[in-house]
Amino acid sequence: MKLKIGDTEVAVMWESNESVEALRQLCAHEPLQVHMSMYGGNEQFGPVGTYLPAHDVQTVAHSGDIVLFAGNQVVVFYGSNAWAYTRLGHITDQDEQGMAALLGRGDTTLTFSA
Repeated sequence: MKLKIGDTEVAVMWESNESVEALRQLCAHEPLQVHMSMYGGNEQFGPVGTYLPAHDVQTVAHSGDIVLFAGNQVVVFYGSNAWAYTRLGHITDQDEQGMAALLGRGDTTLTFSA
């Protein structure tokens, strides 16, 4: 599965879980766009449009982490936060400054594709 933040494709190490598999199924036939909003000065979140299987665990998320919140919201971090999330993946080709440049300047769109 591929991910773009705005127009930038990023490398992701996806988790091996049923949440990621359900997300993969959502974008199997056409790309899935998620309109993201800034929140808390450290993350962007947006609705997937349906509920995905969730197995939330109290965790600390860091810059580059992609998580599922409340079963239907994708969250991508450019800072850190502690909460109960289901891990989806981690962006591997951006450091904290790169993530802040991609996410810290206003709302954006994620595009998931197979």
